[in-house]
Amino acid sequence: MSALTQADAAAAAPGRVPRHVAVIMDGNRRWAQARGLPVALGHKAGAEAARRAIEAAANAGVEWLTLFAFSSENWTRPADEVQELTTLLRLYLRSEVATLKKEGVRLRVIGDRDRFGPDLVRAVDQAESVTAGGTRLNLVVALSYGARDEIVHAARAIAAEARAGTLDPASVTEADFAHRLFTAGQPDPDLIIRTSGEQRLSNFLLWQAAYAEFLFLDVLWPDFGAEHFAQAVAEFGRRERRYGARTA
Repeated sequence: MSALTQADAAAAAPGRVPRHVAVIMDGNRRWAQARGLPVALGHKAGAEAARRAIEAAANAGVEWLTLFAFSSENWTRPADEVQELTTLLRLYLRSEVATLKKEGVRLRVIGDRDRFGPDLVRAVDQAESVTAGGTRLNLVVALSYGARDEIVHAARAIAAEARAGTLDPASVTEADFAHRLFTAGQPDPDLIIRTSGEQRLSNFLLWQAAYAEFLFLDVLWPDFGAEHFAQAVAEFGRRERRYGARTA
């Protein structure tokens, strides 16, 4: 697929802009290693790519953008890399919140944020509060997030309510279950993008991805730009979404 500009994407797919785009941002480490750089610089370059993706999504008319920034499995990485990631997150929150607010971007964080420690939790809470009035783009950042853990969390909540006698298990619907996920109140993703050439979900939005379209790009995340986002939007516009229904 050739790279397209945002104008090309809009022309190729009028009215077919995905409402919700989710991105598995993969390739920071390989990007740094290929250049003989410290992994920390790969993550820093990845943060710059996230800025470009946020701007591109807002310009394209996307309503929701979810970025998979730190998985629950990432805690098993070397301690120095985890420290670098959390430090970068702290710096990002400090430097970007004012810009997000100015640009009308509302920030929400999903995942087990408590694992990051009280100071970072306070910073996340404050960032969510400061940007709460944003209406141009809903930015969801998945931190210390794992979809299986999310599903277990929802199942436990339902089990606790059933044991307490406040919920009849036989009456539980898909909507009831979804209401207990970390993403409660958010639309399911229409399009999931993964960079770096890998083709798997890696424990990301397993429930929510039931009818999402997938696009796997052979570009490392730090190299991801507006043209790649436009390319993804254009590709989405060409696809026929069936939701399990048969067509003639």
